[in-house]
Amino acid sequence: MGLCKFTCAIITRGLFVLVSLAGVWRVTSVKEDPNYWLLTFLFLPLVLEMIITLKRRRGEDYKWFSPPIFMFLISIIPSIWLLELHHQQHNASETQCKNVDSDSVLNALRNSSHLDYMKRINETLSSFCSNVWTLALHQILLILLIVGKWLLPLGGGVTRDELSQLLLIFIGTAADILEFTSETVSDIKETSSQMVYIILGVWTWSMLQFPLHLAVVASKPDSDNEQGVQETSLLAKHSRDVWSIVEALFIQDGPFLVVRLIVMMYYKVFHQMLGFFAIKNFLVVILNLYRLVVICQDSRPSSSSRDTDLL
Repeated sequence: MGLCKFTCAIITRGLFVLVSLAGVWRVTSVKEDPNYWLLTFLFLPLVLEMIITLKRRRGEDYKWFSPPIFMFLISIIPSIWLLELHHQQHNASETQCKNVDSDSVLNALRNSSHLDYMKRINETLSSFCSNVWTLALHQILLILLIVGKWLLPLGGGVTRDELSQLLLIFIGTAADILEFTSETVSDIKETSSQMVYIILGVWTWSMLQFPLHLAVVASKPDSDNEQGVQETSLLAKHSRDVWSIVEALFIQDGPFLVVRLIVMMYYKVFHQMLGFFAIKNFLVVILNLYRLVVICQDSRPSSSSRDTDLL
């Protein structure tokens, strides 16, 4: 069992480094500046975290927070920022590029000798549009965050049921985040460069949901029978709901709604999908506020009954 945990911890972090390295390679290729290889120094915290975790915790993750996922985000987010900004600034100059399809890849590999095999692959990959590369990096990042969390050894106190709930939440969160970045940036990139920075900032802020596990992994209250602990036990009972509401209001749906309203009302950009997801974000915010009111109302009878018992 220890060997399995050790292997999964190594493989997961190796995939993190590999994808981050692909992002740095793409930035260096697009910018045509070898100095961008210095972004690989951002891999050092992930490598140090791996050494410390394997030595002290035998590969096990933490309960409330996942350092390898956080370090992975630190290593790859700057590359995605640079690619998004480069595409926004040089979109008009990209005249000869193509999208990814199976025919393009197969034609590059067909009738190729062993010597020019890698050369043909490099030429084919370089001919793809910048937005194709950036979107692929977004997709691989989100998929790897889910698969990586699944492969990482469980932290102390985390059950398999809680892990399965967390992974299902990650899937829905990843779909919303991918739609937000791909659609919203494409809607506004030709109108306002400043808004692109804001969208990327909100996207970076929303990615903090992945290393945090507070919405699913709840603290288990002590089995104390004293009445002074009743209120604490009640708060611990609703801790998952409270953290889920906080994430929806302040990390994902709340900021997404504000950005989409600015795009529609200030920049006069509107289409069917933008309106649909704005309504979706609004409903999620309203329902979470309603859930918060319900939780607060449920906490009142217990406090009043305690006061009655004391009298």
